[in-house]
Amino acid sequence: MTREFLCPAASRSGVDRCLRRHGVSNLQALLPATAAAPHKTFKTYVPGFVHVDVKYLPQMADEHQRRYLFVAIDRATRWVYVALKADKSARSATAFLTALHRACPIKITRILTDNGKEFTDRLGGRRGREASGQHAFDQRCAALGIEHRITGIRKPQTNGMVERFNGRISDILKTHHFQSRLDLEQTLRRYVSLYNHHLPQAALHAKPPIQAMQQWHARHPELFHRKPYNRPGLDS
Repeated sequence: MTREFLCPAASRSGVDRCLRRHGVSNLQALLPATAAAPHKTFKTYVPGFVHVDVKYLPQMADEHQRRYLFVAIDRATRWVYVALKADKSARSATAFLTALHRACPIKITRILTDNGKEFTDRLGGRRGREASGQHAFDQRCAALGIEHRITGIRKPQTNGMVERFNGRISDILKTHHFQSRLDLEQTLRRYVSLYNHHLPQAALHAKPPIQAMQQWHARHPELFHRKPYNRPGLDS
């Protein structure tokens, strides 16, 4: 994380010396003496309940139009999957769902989205209506055996988990200068990989998502298509 987002030339010994200058000889010293009780925003679920959202991306100098970042995050393990699309049409949303289903080791049982036209035809009228089930995204969910849930109208907090991850992406967009569309895409994918495999999450008791996923797999392998594997980072 230090090399990627702070200083590319940083060394392990340099980071250690920096921490020691600030009185930190062990990372455990940074943990609070008494852990605060976690704030339970979401009901506890087993892996397979996935939140999905779309985020606008800035237009790069070598692009003719802006792109969109489709984001999915599993509620139980906080595992994240992203894909960049040229638009946020129903076709792009359906293609994203297909790729997500193929990439995710977990058996996805439920998906939560907002009321965007790329996900549902619920808001076809002025006062809204029930989803018809004929939308391409709904049909793809049905084909994959996934229940599609939709947030309440004007209730974005229901999908707050993926919104908070999008806030992390916004921080990267603000603090980096990207040379091209490829530079932007590679940086976002590297961050997601670091997030999944190396960044400890408070909601997971200081474990990264992949470790939480592996622990779930050890206890409940029936919830998975395949065994999740870690991708260790390089020293240089």
